[in-house]
Amino acid sequence: MAKPRKRVVSVLGGSLEMTVNVAGKGKPLLFLHSAGGFYWDDFLDELSEHYKVYAPHFPGTAPGRPNDIEKIDNLWDTVIAYEDLLDALKIKKCVLMGHSFGGLLASELAAQRPKAIQKLILIAPIGLWTEKAPYSVWNWCSPSFEEIMDVLFYDKSHPAVVKRMTPPAKTRAADQWTIDFIWTLGCTAKVIWPIPDKGLKKRVHRIGCPSLVVWGEDDKLIPPVYAEEFGRALNDSEIYMIPKCGHEPPLEQKALLFNKVHPFIQS
Repeated sequence: MAKPRKRVVSVLGGSLEMTVNVAGKGKPLLFLHSAGGFYWDDFLDELSEHYKVYAPHFPGTAPGRPNDIEKIDNLWDTVIAYEDLLDALKIKKCVLMGHSFGGLLASELAAQRPKAIQKLILIAPIGLWTEKAPYSVWNWCSPSFEEIMDVLFYDKSHPAVVKRMTPPAKTRAADQWTIDFIWTLGCTAKVIWPIPDKGLKKRVHRIGCPSLVVWGEDDKLIPPVYAEEFGRALNDSEIYMIPKCGHEPPLEQKALLFNKVHPFIQS
């Protein structure tokens, strides 16, 4: 697995610095992570064999920079920060991919700067809302870690899931791992609590690029019916449902996900 290099870039007029993980060569691909935080997994590693992957940490979640979240007050601050990030990285056009919470940010960024996005890939995104299928965001009523696992995954014993979700063996490191996980959920919740409907439905029409909406058929966190909601809302979209998969396709069904995403980008 390739180890990405880190870049720190200035956004929001110099008031905030964002940490970006960069790997690979070729067409730029900006990946926005879920509320669980950034991790460089086999999916991103495989993408970096074909594209130049830029994967920023959401403000406040980069190692050693928890106070950066103080510079973000709402979703609009976040969208402008990511738009500034494109400028700081000198990315004029790119493929944009977002997972869950990152899918909301990717949708908003694509609506804000539509001419910069060549293809949009949304993996179980949040951002739309219907009373027929309400869902809880991730920091609901302090669930146990086991309950979180039950909601996120179809197969908790999958090797990639075990690798990602197993705390370090040493007590102090395990405690810090838990603190970081909870802090990351809190940082992302700051811009979408209590429900993730922040008006995307009013702006989604601005997204004109071809879009791919990916969903696990067994997603217990965000109902798969939202795949159809996004499919209807986007101008030029394709829906791809993955069997035997929960809310984390990059972990549970990496091969199926990559084998769909790669040709879509190339087409």
